[in-house]
Amino acid sequence: MDDILLALSIPVLVFASGIYAACDSWWRRRHPAPPPPYAHRAARLAEHAMLTRAEDIVDGAYETLAPLYDAPAAGMPAAAAYVTPGASASRDRDRSRPAPARKR
Repeated sequence: MDDILLALSIPVLVFASGIYAACDSWWRRRHPAPPPPYAHRAARLAEHAMLTRAEDIVDGAYETLAPLYDAPAAGMPAAAAYVTPGASASRDRDRSRPAPARKR
């Protein structure tokens, strides 16, 4: 008789575990836990850190590329000096064609 009770206790245990898991899942869906109080502050700190990092990246890129945008030295001719006002880039998609001359 002891062997039969032992053999039957395993399916009963599995069935009871399934019922418990289903009830626990249902209860947690109906009663979710409130967010921890530090969640909003952590999100703000993460956002601030992300913005600071982005500013550092932009500042570093500007420092690296600043010589390209600065005025040329006195001895070097400016690239814009070779462009006449009528030959500036057009607003079309094909930027290789010069823009039409403006009427005054």
